[in-house]
Amino acid sequence: MSKVIVITGASSGIGETTAKLLAKHGNKLVLGARRESKLQQIADDIKSEGGTAIYASTDVTDLSSVKKLAQLALDTFGQIDVWMNNAGLMPHSEFIKGRVEDWNRMIDVNLRGVLYGINAALPSMREKKSGQFINMASVAAHAVHQGGGVYSATKAGVLMISDALRQEEAAAKSNIRVTVVSPGAVATELVENVTDPATKKSLEKYYDQTAISPDRIAASILAAIDLPVDATMNEIIIRPTSQG
Repeated sequence: MSKVIVITGASSGIGETTAKLLAKHGNKLVLGARRESKLQQIADDIKSEGGTAIYASTDVTDLSSVKKLAQLALDTFGQIDVWMNNAGLMPHSEFIKGRVEDWNRMIDVNLRGVLYGINAALPSMREKKSGQFINMASVAAHAVHQGGGVYSATKAGVLMISDALRQEEAAAKSNIRVTVVSPGAVATELVENVTDPATKKSLEKYYDQTAISPDRIAASILAAIDLPVDATMNEIIIRPTSQG
């Protein structure tokens, strides 16, 4: 059955790959990200394969922008079946380096972006008594290392937000499912966001040796969406087999 699926951070990496896979399976995609030209290309690619996709330039740190994306989905397709909070940043650095601007960006995108997505989509899902949130966390939500303190904190926050939402919707008997996806090293643009040169060099080497294709993550998301509605994959932890 075709679903209306909204994806933030859809202009590259896991977002782009997942959008294209879900479209191939007959779903209607609503794509949001800051880079409108990239979104247009992805939507064109989907349409050229016979799929359905629309898009809007979206800043997940701006609630009004996120709500406009939700309204686009509702105005065009009449409902939101799945909302995927995918936008994220990973500018690692040690605390002593004082990269406060990086910390604030991670908090704004990785945490507020998820909260704003929930705020934008939950009312319409509650009204029709069905829906699903897919929130992107990370294996870093479960373990921390030097230089990753703020990133791990934001991703652990996504876990807590998601489980509270799951409990609330279970209590409300709204049939709204909540799935957290926690990837390990994946070949995306995340490392490009690292502003500390030494940390970036180290991460680039590690990702070159270890990272898996975002296709693997997209396949797990498709499985979670296609699961019968009386069951939910609450969390998917997926990492390269070689990742320690």
